[in-house]
Amino acid sequence: MAFDRRLDFRLGDAIFRRLWASAPSSTTSSDGLGPFYNARSCQSCHIRNGRGHPPAAGEQPISLVLRLSVPPQNADQADLLRRLEAAVIPEPTYGMQLQTFSVQGLLAEGQLHIDYAEMPVSLADGEIVSLRRPQYHVTDLNYGAMRPHTMVSPRVAPPMIGLGLLELIPEAEILKLADPEDLDGDGIAGRANRVWSRERGKAMLGRFGWKAGTATIADQTASAFAKDLGLSTHLIAASHGDCTPDEPACLSAPTGDDPSEKVEVTKTMFDLVVFFARNLAVPARRQADGPAVLHGKRLFADAGCASCHRPSFTTGGDPALPEQAPQKIRPYTDLLLHDMGDELADGRPEGLANGRQWRTQPLWGIGLTETVSGHDLLLHDGRARGILEAILWHGGEAETAKRKVMHMTKQDRADLLAFIRSL
Repeated sequence: MAFDRRLDFRLGDAIFRRLWASAPSSTTSSDGLGPFYNARSCQSCHIRNGRGHPPAAGEQPISLVLRLSVPPQNADQADLLRRLEAAVIPEPTYGMQLQTFSVQGLLAEGQLHIDYAEMPVSLADGEIVSLRRPQYHVTDLNYGAMRPHTMVSPRVAPPMIGLGLLELIPEAEILKLADPEDLDGDGIAGRANRVWSRERGKAMLGRFGWKAGTATIADQTASAFAKDLGLSTHLIAASHGDCTPDEPACLSAPTGDDPSEKVEVTKTMFDLVVFFARNLAVPARRQADGPAVLHGKRLFADAGCASCHRPSFTTGGDPALPEQAPQKIRPYTDLLLHDMGDELADGRPEGLANGRQWRTQPLWGIGLTETVSGHDLLLHDGRARGILEAILWHGGEAETAKRKVMHMTKQDRADLLAFIRSL
């Protein structure tokens, strides 16, 4: 990055780390939190710009949220979904996300508790790996019962690295990997999600989020400000966050709107956060040329993992984004949706994604998860304690690849994991 752009990056980082306060406050550029919220800063969820985690026993969730939605209740709502102008229909009382914190004087929407049941899985060489299956319980709802047929989906905060590079992969290069009807018969379908972009004012290819539910970094940033922190921006000008008409005390709470822009996160502040998120670099690989890593790379391809975790793309160019000049990148994702089977299904559609589909997660940086975030919990809800457990949760289109891993020798599995940790 050119020296004269680094100040913008550091300012964006500072806003990303900022602890927001409730309104009114003497810190007028930092107030407007909530009234309901899941965290007080972006950094609280994306710990050191890395991966979130589910709460430990007795903790409140901060970097894991519970998304909410209901089936369309009428023809107008169904039409919104059909036209892609909405990806989900919010739960009428609690909105799109259960908020477990609130500003002073209000009761939080409710609380989330997780129980785990251990599930042993036997590998071909006799090794037994125990997987933990989560069960989610919503308690202490303070504004009435949720509607029947409410769909829920737990989500941990994903890593922030490399987002600007993923945004500049040409759409045509992603779409040519899609095979929704599996015409080549390899068992891998791959479907593109299309979602409404508030930034661009049209439906676009979804790239970000666990189900590719947002199209651009700006869209993702605005959504996080609104749902996680309860802050308004020029893209989502809801200064009471995710509050609904069934929560009148929330809707009547003070806001931290800027007097001129009428939002809590001004356009300048918003653009700085987007610039920061766009330019977080991907860490260099470690021991990429080691014998075990090179053997693991061959096993990764032979098992079929690379069918979804595509190794590389070449990005397009944008003169306004010199930091993302056209270059070859190796994110190990196709950014497409894949059916991951019953065990990982959340039963909650989002845009064109159904309740069994998830976006292929980029693997770059995965080997530094514990170093950066202080844990090695993986998958959309953090249920997997390490890479091997994450693999063993795969099903659906990834079932064949998982079975090949299960039938590897212990040494081959170790080499495969060494390769993945090197990314």
